[in-house]
Amino acid sequence: MSNQQSGASLVPSRRALLAGGAAATLFVPGLAFAVSGDLAAIRKAAEKGYDASVKRIQDWIALPSIAAENRDMDKGCDYMMALARDAGFQHVEKVPTDGHPGVFATLDVGAKRWMGVYFMYDVKQFDPAEWSSPPLEARIVDKPGFGKVIVGRGAVNQKGPQAAFLAALHAIRAAGKTPPVNLVLVCEGEEEIGSPHFRQIVTKPNVLAALKTCEGVVIPAGWQSPSDGGVTVNLGAKGIVEFELVASGAKWGRGPKTDIHSSEKARVDSPAWRLVQALSTLVTPDGNRPAIDNYFEKVRPLTAREKELIALAGRQLSEADAKKALGVERFIDDLPWEKTLERLASQPTVNIEGLVAGYTGPGGKTVLPGRAVAKIDLRLVPNQTAEDSVAKLRAHLDRRGFQDIEINVGGGYDPTETDENSRLIRAELATYKRQGVPTTLYPRLAGSWPGAVFTSAPVSLPAGQFGLGHGSGAHAPNEYYVIESSNPKVEGLVGSTMSYVDFLYEIASAK
Repeated sequence: MSNQQSGASLVPSRRALLAGGAAATLFVPGLAFAVSGDLAAIRKAAEKGYDASVKRIQDWIALPSIAAENRDMDKGCDYMMALARDAGFQHVEKVPTDGHPGVFATLDVGAKRWMGVYFMYDVKQFDPAEWSSPPLEARIVDKPGFGKVIVGRGAVNQKGPQAAFLAALHAIRAAGKTPPVNLVLVCEGEEEIGSPHFRQIVTKPNVLAALKTCEGVVIPAGWQSPSDGGVTVNLGAKGIVEFELVASGAKWGRGPKTDIHSSEKARVDSPAWRLVQALSTLVTPDGNRPAIDNYFEKVRPLTAREKELIALAGRQLSEADAKKALGVERFIDDLPWEKTLERLASQPTVNIEGLVAGYTGPGGKTVLPGRAVAKIDLRLVPNQTAEDSVAKLRAHLDRRGFQDIEINVGGGYDPTETDENSRLIRAELATYKRQGVPTTLYPRLAGSWPGAVFTSAPVSLPAGQFGLGHGSGAHAPNEYYVIESSNPKVEGLVGSTMSYVDFLYEIASAK
């Protein structure tokens, strides 16, 4: 991502950009939306409410709720509740958990159908020194090739897209109209630490009863490709387990209990090397395939339909664009493009997020660390489960004599799968098709979100991502979300807002 955040504006005119992008394709509503007569009034209200929508995103970014740091979690929950009330939800309640609280809200307009919506109010940690502007300032800057963007932690993950969904509800109400469906909003504050208590929110009796009435659950997204405006509709997502592996002299009974002088390595065992040895058993020598005992025992191979979808995706998606976005020149084993897509959808992974031991500041400090920590994540595919994967990891380490290595699980959940013939997926595809948006149907997102809580029993609903617009830099410095697009292929904030309006009408009328 470019770090250039200033310079001459690339935005030709506010009026053109409020239509989605400079010379953007006009918003094309669904038939039910068009014949309702609501389109013009809601569009006008969305444009009139643009400034308020932008401020809503900025104000939200200014209040960081970071579960990993236990920072402003109650404030973040209360703010989420206020946003829901402001958007028209009549019933809004805080849902306590054994961790941080969630939010449950309903908007009942007496419509025939109900739709579930998933929000998160927490964000990832950040280091201000790595950013081109303060990450909580939510500064509006000109980004070459994109237009005006908001830069800030949570801009695209998830506050920008979520605020665009709320803007849709504000626009409908400001136009004097009524939403075409009733809504159930379920929100958590622990997504960025693996959603360890989200199931407690969803299975609370009144929350579960409300969700059981829904057609499905959608999470707002802003993933349009800047090259062609395309989006990917994922029929699921990988599961995840996040944890720490800890080697320590205190637990091992060998090596120091605290850091000591490195000259003692001649006669004292090293917990850091102990951890390195344990880590090396978890993957093949190249680091590219899990080697945990029996780890592939439950992995379901790709189905014929999934292989067909991947082959189609290989022809629709750009390998060059993917490499550019990732900042890589080569993929594992120099695999051909379609094979990389197969691996992305089908392979479980063992990834080292970070390694911490001893002194890591400027220069050297000759110590022998008494403790070493590896931050790890496992990505899971159908039919793996988070619980079984952790059990296999424990057994694997124990068999090799690493009983002293601690496994401290922070959170995790299972993979998700949603039927492509569900009303939810059909409504997404129909909405994108009318917009002329290139759409790729893909077996599963390589990333993770706690959709398994919705797709598994007792909720058992289809779930997935939806939304137009663009942003990038999630979990990274200079995260951004486009609000006024200079790219004719990508929607700005108003276009994104209207896409949610159209989607709700599509859900209401879909057969």
